[in-house]
Amino acid sequence: MKEITEMKNITADPYAYCRKYKEETGKKIVGYTCSYTPEEIIYAAGALPFRLFGTNEGIHLADANLQSYCCSLVRGILEEGLSGRLDFLDGAVFPHTCDSFQRLSDIWRINVTHQFHIDLVLPVKLNTASARQYMIDVLEKFKKDLERALSVKITDAMLSDTIKTYNQIRALMRKLYAIRAQRPEIISGRDFHSIIKAAMIMDRGLLLKSLSEIIRQMENAKSDKIKSGAKRIVLAGSVCSHPDIYDIIENAGGVVVWDDLCTGSRYFDGVLDEKAPPLAAIAQRYLDRPICPAKHAGLTDRGENIVRMVRESKADGVVFLLLKFCDPHAFDYPYIKEMLDKENIPCMLLDMEEQLPAEGQLQTRFETFVQIL
Repeated sequence: MKEITEMKNITADPYAYCRKYKEETGKKIVGYTCSYTPEEIIYAAGALPFRLFGTNEGIHLADANLQSYCCSLVRGILEEGLSGRLDFLDGAVFPHTCDSFQRLSDIWRINVTHQFHIDLVLPVKLNTASARQYMIDVLEKFKKDLERALSVKITDAMLSDTIKTYNQIRALMRKLYAIRAQRPEIISGRDFHSIIKAAMIMDRGLLLKSLSEIIRQMENAKSDKIKSGAKRIVLAGSVCSHPDIYDIIENAGGVVVWDDLCTGSRYFDGVLDEKAPPLAAIAQRYLDRPICPAKHAGLTDRGENIVRMVRESKADGVVFLLLKFCDPHAFDYPYIKEMLDKENIPCMLLDMEEQLPAEGQLQTRFETFVQIL
């Protein structure tokens, strides 16, 4: 499909895409670090939201500002900022999540001075009586900060139009996941990963058209026979920037049918109420969607969600991707593992960084896990 080929080209060199996009459209580009960034407000302001993924280059400049026990994602994003490779950004948004990302925000503000900088301090506890109003107040402040930074006025009408666009995109992403869960043989994991990653980079209007065409072709595609005995796997954790993970799992006899990732289902899950005031609708989605360890909505909320995900996708097991030195997810894993064990759901823990371990080592581990399944 030419749409998937275009998305693979975008994800292969997202910086080149952004520079070309900016040159052709004249629009501004705003970087962000977390799926708790209200993209709808950025897009309504006429700017392109751009997810920061870290770096595939060696990390040198960031080590002068961050300890080596900060995760490679945080250090990689800072490396890109300090190196000047993100010079196409007009600004960056930093939701306060873990300690490392909060310190990244501080260091960025001091050192990357040619861009505007906005902190976004959303509530941590999402199940209290005051959380909803607090969330709306924070979003109102963010809207004003963005208006000032981009010299625009963001109206409710602009937000409502954007909310409709994002609802359509998220509905198509859910359909994409559902099709892959039912018929994983019609699209490779690598291509599937490219679509998800491109959704956080490319112009959202173009994304909507491309997704519609991809799903139309997938629904009409004839199924090839899936490899006999392929085991169905759910990925869980924080982020996955590695298409190689999907290849290695497939070569080992498995197939990823769903995920609980910040760069996956948590990014697009949830529907915005198009009849509610726009900021209230955005706030409510954040209160309702599956959480990550940076937020709290109950002691067992994440574990219950992953168990439900496994059951609904008819998965055989879970692979938990743990970024080295990611304390929030490391704290979450033991109780999630305990809940999976109680439900007789096998789980494999993979410690990783932005740079993957040797492919042969990973292949052996996944082959062993698939044999256990």
